[in-house]
Amino acid sequence: MTESNTALLYELEPVVAANLDRHLAAVRPWQPHDYVPWSRGRDFAFLGGQDWTPQDSPLDPVARAALTVNLLTEDNLPSYHREIATRFGRDGAWGSWVGQWTAEEGRHSVALRDYLVVTRGVDPVALENMRMAHTAAGYDSGDKTPLQALAYVSFQELATRISHRNTGRASGCPLAEQLLSRVALDENLHMVFYRNLMAAALDIDPDAALGAIRDEVLGFAMPGIGMPGFEENALTIAKAGIYDLRIHHDDVLLPVLRYWKVFDRTDVGADGEKAREQITDFLAALDERARYYEEKAAARRELANAR
Repeated sequence: MTESNTALLYELEPVVAANLDRHLAAVRPWQPHDYVPWSRGRDFAFLGGQDWTPQDSPLDPVARAALTVNLLTEDNLPSYHREIATRFGRDGAWGSWVGQWTAEEGRHSVALRDYLVVTRGVDPVALENMRMAHTAAGYDSGDKTPLQALAYVSFQELATRISHRNTGRASGCPLAEQLLSRVALDENLHMVFYRNLMAAALDIDPDAALGAIRDEVLGFAMPGIGMPGFEENALTIAKAGIYDLRIHHDDVLLPVLRYWKVFDRTDVGADGEKAREQITDFLAALDERARYYEEKAAARRELANAR
C-alpha cells in the first residue's frame, strides 16, 4: 500500500470508529433459520426420497433466475472479505469493521440457500455446481485504491439492497419476500457506513475522491458478473424490472452522488472538476440508454397487446 493510501486510512480511522459505533447501535440481530419454512422440506434420493424436478419449484423462471444470481453473489464472501481486508487492513477500527461486515454478510447466503433447497425452488445440483465454479473462480476487483473501493461498495451495497428487495417482490412468495427484505436491511446499513466514509474522504481530499468516484461510476459492474450464466440471467432480471439501467441511474447512482454533493461542491480543483464533468456526461449517456430500452419495452408490450 502506498504512503498516501496509508495516510488516508489513518486520517479516516476516527470516522470509521464513529460509524462502527453508529452501525452497532442500529443493527438488529436476526436468525437465518427463522426465515426458512423447514416443514416444507423432504429428503432427496440419496436418503431415500425423491430428487428435484422442475415441477417441484413454486417459482417462475424470473424469480428462479433472480434468486440464483442473488445467492451466488452472496456466496463469494471469502473473496469479498479478502478484497476489503486487503484495502482497509485488519487493525484498529478498520479491522473491527471488516470482521463485523463479514459476519453479517455470512448470514445471507446461508438463509437464501436453505430457503431454496427446502422449498425446492431451484435445482440443488445445478445450484451447487454453479456455486463451486463461481466460488472457486473467486472475485477480483482489480487494483483498486482504498478510495475507489469505498466509492464502489457505496454503490454496490445499494444496488444489492434494491436487487434483493425487488427480487422478493417479484418472487410471488411471501416467505421469500420477508427473507429478502431482511437481507436488504443489512445491505442498507452497510451502504450507509461506506457512503459516510466516502463523504468524509471528499472533505479530506475532494479531487482525489472525485476521481475515485468517477472511476467507479464509469466502470461499475456487479460482483456477480463472472458467474456462470450471468449475462442471460441479468437480461431476464432487467426485462422484469428487478434491476435495470433505469434503476441503476435513478435509484443507485444519483441518490449517492447527491448525498455526496458531487454536483454542488465548491472545494474542487481542476482534476476534481474534470472528474465531475466526466460523471455528468456519463450520467446523461446512461439516462439516454435507459430511455432507449424503456421505449423498446413499451413497443414490445404494445405489439403483444395488439396480438
